This record gives sequence, C-alpha cells and structure tokens, in this order.
Amino acid sequence: MDLSDSGRARDFGVRRYVSPWRSADDVDHLAVEEPLEIVLCFRRRGMLVRKPISITMRTPGEDKALAVGFLYTEGILHRREAIDALEQGTDSSVTVTVNGELDLKRLERHFYTSSSCGVCGKTSLQALQINREIRLDPSHPRHSVEFLIQMPQLVREQQSVFNRTGGLHAAAFFDPDQRLVRICEDVGRHNAVDKLIGSELLAGRSDFSDLLLFVSGRAGFELVQKSIASGAPSMAAVGAPSSLAVELAREYGSTLIGFLRDNRFNLYSGFDRVIGADRFSPDPPALLDAK
Repeated sequence: MDLSDSGRARDFGVRRYVSPWRSADDVDHLAVEEPLEIVLCFRRRGMLVRKPISITMRTPGEDKALAVGFLYTEGILHRREAIDALEQGTDSSVTVTVNGELDLKRLERHFYTSSSCGVCGKTSLQALQINREIRLDPSHPRHSVEFLIQMPQLVREQQSVFNRTGGLHAAAFFDPDQRLVRICEDVGRHNAVDKLIGSELLAGRSDFSDLLLFVSGRAGFELVQKSIASGAPSMAAVGAPSSLAVELAREYGSTLIGFLRDNRFNLYSGFDRVIGADRFSPDPPALLDAK
C-alpha cells in the first residue's frame, strides 16, 4: 500500500470483475479518509479554556484551513484577526486559539461529524441558524449563462486527486471576471467548502461578497448555509438542491443554481445575478410555490 498525493490518496490491491466470468488483480487508487479533531482555546472569566469542538472525517491536507473555515461558518470566528495561534498537532488535531471571550452554549455539538454530514451533529434546531448578520447585494456580482455552464469543466480540470480516485468532492470560488480563485477537495462536501473558505481567510481575504461558490455535488441545506455565512452571494451545484436549501437561499436573497451539468442548469433563487435569466424564465418560479 503506497501513500501518494501528499497523503490524500492510497493504493490498494483489488480484484476487478469485468464480467461474471472474467476477473483480474489490479491496483485501485482510493481517497484517504481520516479523523481530525478541531480544538478551540479561548478565555472565559479570565481563564484559558481548551474545548474540543468537533471530530470530522476528512481527507488529510489543508487541515488548518478546514478548522478556520469551520469555525467561521459556524459563527464562532468572525474575522481572521481574532486568531492568536493556529497549531497542527501530531495527533490529528488542529488547535485554534482566539482572543477575547466566547459563549459556546448556542453552538453545542456532538464531537463527531461524518464526511457526508456536518449538520447532523447539531444538538438543537436553533444551532442551525446563521450566527452573523448577513446582507447580500441583490444584483452583484452578475454571471452570464454561458459562463455558468462552463464552470463544471473548469473545476474538473483542476481536480487532481479526484481524477485519480473518483472519490473526492470539490469546492471552488470564482470571481466576477470568471477566474477560478481557488479549489479544494475532500471526501466530505462540507469539508471541501470549509477548506476553501478557511484558505481564503488565511490568505487575507475578509470580503467574500464578489465570489460565487461552486460545489461538485448536491446543494444541501448546510452547504447553502455555509455559502451565505461566508458572505458569498451565489452558489452553483452540479447536483440537486434540497427543499430547505432553496428556502434558505430565498430567505437571504442568495442565488442558488442546481443541476449544473451537460450545458444546462436550474435557477432556484437570486435571478437578478444571472445575466439573461429573463430569457428563459420571465416569471420567478417562487410565485408558483403555493400552487
């Protein structure tokens, strides 16, 4: 078993069956999935408190960015400058030390988050709310239909580990000039988004209001929540959105695009940010919800 791609893929022996009567021994490249503990250090009543926040099953790499992005989209961390120290442990952990005092009662979580679900550890419905004030410009930035249908291929060309394993999700930011700003991969959709947001924060970004978030899977509630919490006004997904994801996007005025593949897509909210949207849907489908 060989470790490759900086610890993100491993080779395993496999017996491939190509028909009921034919098989051959071969090597398969699999995406690595391992636990990461996120620990938060903060002051409460003048004393330094060390609190494990989450254990997430992730693909190794960009662990610090994952921790920072997670804390940011959860509303625990509001700006990069709030971080005093960021340490990668030898025990598959990342410790984030922040300045100031924190009240974590409203953000309680179980200490386990699977690679497929980051929201299932929440302990109350209130914990699902976005914990910061969000104001999205209703008409900025704008993207053309022609550009949107090109995005999946632009991202796919940069998915180095996925192209070997077929087992990683991708999250990417695009700017108003149609440039790919950054891409991150992980076995978990929510981890890929957290890595992406955290990487941009650590690189010095404080404003996400001109970015579009692209995800290679479906658009569940949590991913739309993370997109809005970051301040990114638009999100596009290769897969289907959920009903709650659409409701959340419409509540905040976020543009949500689903089924973005094969030169087509569905536009569920935020019509004004898509140039030419009126050409195929002059009446927003929100008007049809009650029928």
